[in-house]
Amino acid sequence: MHISELEKKAIEIRKSIFQIIHQGKTGHTGSDLSCTDILVALYYQVMKVDASNPLLDNRDQYVQSKGHAVEVLWAILADKGFIDKTELETFSKFKSRLIGHPNNKVAGVEMNTGSLGHGLPVSVGIALAGKMDKKSYHTYTLMGDGELAEGSVWEGAMAAANYKLDNLTAIIDRNGLQITGQSEDVMSVEPLADKWRAFGWDVHSVAGNDISTLVDVLSAPNKPDHPKLIIANTIKGKGFSEAENQVTWHHRVPTDEQLSHAFAELDQQMEALKL
Repeated sequence: MHISELEKKAIEIRKSIFQIIHQGKTGHTGSDLSCTDILVALYYQVMKVDASNPLLDNRDQYVQSKGHAVEVLWAILADKGFIDKTELETFSKFKSRLIGHPNNKVAGVEMNTGSLGHGLPVSVGIALAGKMDKKSYHTYTLMGDGELAEGSVWEGAMAAANYKLDNLTAIIDRNGLQITGQSEDVMSVEPLADKWRAFGWDVHSVAGNDISTLVDVLSAPNKPDHPKLIIANTIKGKGFSEAENQVTWHHRVPTDEQLSHAFAELDQQMEALKL
């Protein structure tokens, strides 16, 4: 897809996120919106996945360690055809498969997540298995910056470098906010890039809401024998001015009025892309 098409797709997915959360009456709106561009770049341009054959041998593997931002994942899996779009209407309803965190009973979901700090270590195992089995797939995982307070993240980081996993890419959604406030106030992780380099990773710090930049860095081959770490500097609540950089939108259901305002802003962004 052309970059402009990916940008339009990101707007469509953001509208779907709002619809899912408004209808389900629960969801991590701000968290979803900050990482939408990352997932659009992965699913529509970078990763080798096939909705008609979800268990395709040598498919690329994606683990959403930042599992609470599941609504963006459900929206994309439905848009790609892994699930029927009508199932989105069941989100967080009784007996629905589409719960508030990734659920591997749904086609296209490799791993249940929700307990933060698990995604990277498991992804290390998936990537290591690929090396041992001489598979060509690449493993991707998305973490939140607040998640970096979990010690298991750093154990995984150390192991990935030790095993020279150049078939592994980890992405940090660095939006600077978590449920209790500014990430750096809750648990400082700076100097972040230096820490990951010290652990043996090839580190790239990029504009995390710029799809063109994301496609370039995600598509580039990993440095031989090095796992890749992408610090995606994003805006929490990206796409809806009322939610941007607001910690109160970490987990929040838009009112009818806010939904209308969000749709109006996103429609304006879509029209601007057409000019």
